[in-house]
Amino acid sequence: MQNNSKENTGTEVKEHEYLDCKGLRCPLPIVKLSKAVKEMAAGQTIVVEASDPAFKSDVRAWVKTMGYELLEFKEDPVQTAVIRKS
Repeated sequence: MQNNSKENTGTEVKEHEYLDCKGLRCPLPIVKLSKAVKEMAAGQTIVVEASDPAFKSDVRAWVKTMGYELLEFKEDPVQTAVIRKS
């Protein structure tokens, strides 16, 4: 997991966390995502990129089960999910 935060005139501007799961097969993208989100504070977002065909249905079920928000999902050409921890 990579933290992309930066300073801006003394005020911290927090960008998304990023997780690269390309090349990983089920269940590893969700396992890695779950571990990464545990380290995040409520309200933070994470961008996950994955190539596993099952990722779309897996991530939708996972956010629903965990009570998180799936803010965006794209499949172009890699699947990209933006999730907010509640």
